[in-house]
Amino acid sequence: MFEKLKERGFQILPLHHAEAILKHDMAESVAELEAVLLDVEIPAQELVRGGGGEGELTQRMRRALAGVYGWKKHNFEIKKIVDGVEKESISHEIDHVKSFATGTFALEIEWNNKDPFFDRDLENFKRLHADGVISIGAIITRGATLQESLRDVIAQFARKHGINGPDALLEYYAPTARQLELIQRAAIAKKSFEDGWAHVFVSDKFGEATTHWRKLEDRVRRGVGNPCPLLLIGIPKQVVVV
Repeated sequence: MFEKLKERGFQILPLHHAEAILKHDMAESVAELEAVLLDVEIPAQELVRGGGGEGELTQRMRRALAGVYGWKKHNFEIKKIVDGVEKESISHEIDHVKSFATGTFALEIEWNNKDPFFDRDLENFKRLHADGVISIGAIITRGATLQESLRDVIAQFARKHGINGPDALLEYYAPTARQLELIQRAAIAKKSFEDGWAHVFVSDKFGEATTHWRKLEDRVRRGVGNPCPLLLIGIPKQVVVV
């Protein structure tokens, strides 16, 4: 299952009988996810480029999942009614949902959010599974190899594109005064502007408190989301093009 993704370095972790469900009941979903993820490529410039909102990689994956394969955003509304009186109403919005003949698959992409988003996603999956609404939940995030290599990737990008001083950064984003001070200190400590900038940039944008593989794995190992069948997918460093 997902052999082509594994060959390319993707981390694949099925939990709580998810592998059996996918292999025997939802093989079509595996083929569709693999097709989308095998096309994933991240130009290093996208990692550096400024601007808020959703990342370009996430947007591309969303378009492929929703536009090509029909994994649409869906808002589940669950109501508790006692003797005809509504006592409780809870809604759970999931970014990508697709119903197959044998069950419903819910998927979230957490490329670079604050890590408590993992708690939200896993708890949503748990509740929806307990209510019989979904058969499996999945999360796609930055894999361990990608997270661990980001400083080297950014430093390599800086050397390749001649980013050797603060002015060169303006082509990609405008550092704040605080960031510039930290970059200058790090550049002195590391004896290289490229390495100093990469260190500060990654800490600011892709730091430990953001969504990446280790943070997700820590949660599921503690039982968050249990017993919902889960599929975790980590995007590897191999997809980055410097």
